[in-house]
Amino acid sequence: MTRLVAISSLAILGSFVPLGLTTVPAGGSAQGSSAVELAIIQMEEDWVQAALKKDAGAMDRLIADDWIGIAFNGTILTKAEVLNDLKSGATASQAIELGPLKVRVYGDTAIVNGTSIEKSIWQGKDSSGHYVLVDVFVNRGGRWQVVSSQATQTN
Repeated sequence: MTRLVAISSLAILGSFVPLGLTTVPAGGSAQGSSAVELAIIQMEEDWVQAALKKDAGAMDRLIADDWIGIAFNGTILTKAEVLNDLKSGATASQAIELGPLKVRVYGDTAIVNGTSIEKSIWQGKDSSGHYVLVDVFVNRGGRWQVVSSQATQTN
C-alpha cells in the first residue's frame, strides 16, 4: 500500500481554527489556517508525489529515521523497510487521490487525519482501495518530519 510507502499521503472542506483543527482541500488553502497547518498539508501532498514518482530521496527527507508505520494489514514497518520496498519496486503507486485532511497542531507536534483512494501495489500485492489514515509530525530543530503513521483500508 502506497501510504506505507509511507502510508499514502492525504479534498478538504473548511476550517475550524478555534479548536486548532483545520480541514483544507488538497491543493487548496483555508482562511485562517496557520502556516504550520499549511506546511503539514504541503508535506502530505509532497509525500504523495514522492510515492507516485518513486522518489526515495524525497521520501527520506519527509520520514524521520525513527518513523514507525502500521500498514492496513497490521504490519509494523520502519523507514528503512519502506525505502527498500520503494527502491526495489515491491511497492508502487499508480494513482493516489487525497481526500479530506484535518490537521491539529499542539506545539511541536501535528496530527493529520485523512483519507485517500489509491491504485497501488504493496510488497508485490494489489493494495488498491479506500483508506483512512493518521500521520503524526514532529518539529525537531525547526524541521517537520512524520514520525508515525497508520492506514486502514475501508473497502
